[in-house]
Parts: sequence; structure tokens; C-alpha cells
Amino acid sequence: MEKETQKVKLTGRRRLYLMRHGHVDYFAPGLTDFRTVPLTETGRAQAEAAGEALADIAFERVFTSGLPRTRETAELVLGANRQSVPDMVDRPDFEELRGGKVVVPTREELAARLAFSFDDATGEGASFLPGGELFADAYARIRRGIEELIAQYAWKSALLVAHDGTNRILLGHACGAGLAGIPHFEQDLACVNVLDFDVVQDEEGSLKIIRMVIKAVNLTAYDVVKAGLPKTSLEHLFDIDFGGARPVE
Repeated sequence: MEKETQKVKLTGRRRLYLMRHGHVDYFAPGLTDFRTVPLTETGRAQAEAAGEALADIAFERVFTSGLPRTRETAELVLGANRQSVPDMVDRPDFEELRGGKVVVPTREELAARLAFSFDDATGEGASFLPGGELFADAYARIRRGIEELIAQYAWKSALLVAHDGTNRILLGHACGAGLAGIPHFEQDLACVNVLDFDVVQDEEGSLKIIRMVIKAVNLTAYDVVKAGLPKTSLEHLFDIDFGGARPVE
């Protein structure tokens, strides 16, 4: 994992463009490992649209979770950039929440369980599906990850391409709601969020975030006013409509 020692402590305001990866097909023939799933043609088009919207942003650092779908999204975004493009850095702390296993009779019920699992994130021992990663543990690793991006890398403007659950946790953290906020932050495929961090140096010389400001949430360059996005992102991803009904236990 690449890191760098900051010769000059970068204090002041630092801006992070936080994206979700583009569309993928978890049910593609022959796919045996969800971690390796690539973007679909739709996902590539979504990422390219985001790239055009961000074409004049001078990114000083570019981070991904390291999973193929985030790296491919970042490559397409950078392919449209008209500024000097830095190398990508993989940061596994921003991988998607590790899901447990659940046996369900239909694709619709699986999508619903995934969607509503965020609603129970604050419960004691709550996990991302039964047996999955604890939300509290995911919050800790993602919060640690963003603090390390500030402390270990020198940038004023950076791009991070991550995942639905990861982004929700970052947004919940940034707004001060923590895990209680994550059900309310929809993250459409290839969306862009803009977060500003005010950074100071403490008495020991370490960098510290003293304020986080959310400037924009869930922007989709391929459909700015969401006219073609009446479903949740999971409903679009699974190509179903479960009507917002919580699955019966």
C-alpha cells in the first residue's frame, strides 16, 4: 500500500470527491466471486459521464478501494480529465461492507434485505446480513481510513471511488449522525459526493479534522434531476421493484 510522508503539513480546507462505482451485474454467467465483478456497459457509460462532469478538476491524489469495479470506474473518470492525472492508490479500508449469508427464495427478497439492513445499523451487534461485518466495525475501519487519507497523503483535492455502504458511512460520519444517518443517504451508481474537511495541526504536530462539510450528495451526471431513477440504487442494480416493503422475517 503506497503512503507518503508529508514534508509540509497540509492544513486548511481539503476537498474529497467521493464516488460510488458504476453498474455491475452480480448475476453474470460464470461469476463466482462478487469481489471480481467488472462494470457492465451501462456502468462504463455512467463512469464516463461522471468523468466528463469532473474533467476540469485537478485531482492531486486518486484513491480506490482496490476492488476491480472501483479501479475501473476511476480509470474511466480519469480518462476524461483534462488535468495532470496522478496514479491510483488502493485503500482496502474503503472496501464494501462484508456481507453475511442468507437463503431467500427470490431475487426481490435479497434486494430488500440488503436495502433494509442499513435501517438496523445502530442495533447492538447489528451486521450487514446475518453473519456479516458488524456495522460498528465497518464504521471504525472507514473512519480510520478517512483520517489516514488526511494524515498520510498530501492533497488539497482528491478522488475516492468506493461503494454504497462505505459511502453511506462516510456521509453519516460527516454529518454527525453516525450509523443512524446511513439509511437516509441514497448512493446511486457512479454518483458523486463532495466533502470538505477543515484540517489543523495539533500540539504534537499531527493533522486533525476539526470540521466536515457536505457540499453535494448523490449527484449523477448521467441523470442530473433523477428523472430516470425512480427506484433505489439496489432496485436498479437488481433490476427489480420491491415497492419499499420491508421483507417479512
